[in-house]
Amino acid sequence: MTGAGEAGEAGAAGGWSPPTTHRPGPGEGPRRRRRWPWVVLWTVVALAVVVAGAGTALYLWADGRLRSTEAFGEYPGRPKAGRGTDWLLIGSDSRATLTPEQRRELHVGSNEVRNTDTLMIVHQGGHGTTTVSLPRDSYVAIPGHGRGKINSAFALGGPKLLTRTVEQATGLRLDHFAEVDFLGFVDVVDALGGVRVRVPAGGLRDERSGAGFAAGCQEMDGVQALAYVRARYSDPEGDLGRVRRQRQLVSAVAEKAASPSVALDPWRALPFLSASLDAVTVDRRAGVRDLARLARGLRDAAGDERRAVTVPVGSEPRVPGAGDVVVWDRRRAGELFAALREDRPIPTSDLK
Repeated sequence: MTGAGEAGEAGAAGGWSPPTTHRPGPGEGPRRRRRWPWVVLWTVVALAVVVAGAGTALYLWADGRLRSTEAFGEYPGRPKAGRGTDWLLIGSDSRATLTPEQRRELHVGSNEVRNTDTLMIVHQGGHGTTTVSLPRDSYVAIPGHGRGKINSAFALGGPKLLTRTVEQATGLRLDHFAEVDFLGFVDVVDALGGVRVRVPAGGLRDERSGAGFAAGCQEMDGVQALAYVRARYSDPEGDLGRVRRQRQLVSAVAEKAASPSVALDPWRALPFLSASLDAVTVDRRAGVRDLARLARGLRDAAGDERRAVTVPVGSEPRVPGAGDVVVWDRRRAGELFAALREDRPIPTSDLK
């Protein structure tokens, strides 16, 4: 009756509990059982502090290694800021830091003129990330130099003239700039352990770039990947074919970097991060967080042809003094850049 009374009192006090036959004395079981949640809590807190500290240290290390340059300047008639964030991503063919042996291995020759082999606008907004490739032979107005191929703006006036040329040609106000050079690109691919690329039917062979690939899936190291994206003389599509291969390599690098075999393995992730920081130069306002956001966007857009396009082309004439050039389709190009500026989905006619 006593046990039942106690159970009834316990139920009345706030919930039923089974009767007990033993009440531990002071300092026994219950005290130890009540202590373990605190042990777990402080362990979690300690781990969080360690992880946060490691993350902060890694961020400070990465931010300290990031190279920057003065890439933008104000000028009369500069486009107004649009919606979203727009990057100009370029691959430069600078040979200044290459040894004679590296130049032979990379098949880049000894020309000291700095041009851009790759030009790509990366728009990040409410509809995700969209990449727009600009053929290097695009024939546009270069401020102070008349009309010429867009890639020559970099040689004529560095990043500032190139960003101004792209802004005036597209009507977009660029927010950020990033440059990757030849050797940096090779080191990034090698740090990933190579990338897997599907070579189109017919294969690709180009003595000038060093490309020699059969059709089908191919594993490429850094030197081979560079040869693949630089080849154009043997490509029946010329500069436009190279643009497609460049986007293909960007997707391959983004996918490999985001794969568990790299992202979850510090012995591979850290060398990749180090090689990437050594390879890239950004504008003064860009930081590691901006680059990380850019990388996530490129990863998410990788392989999605709806978000990777080339500026619409109207014709490919030969111009005296300039050679073979690419002339944009003014109407369709205008519609494409207006969509980016207003952060709208790009026109379906440009999805190719």
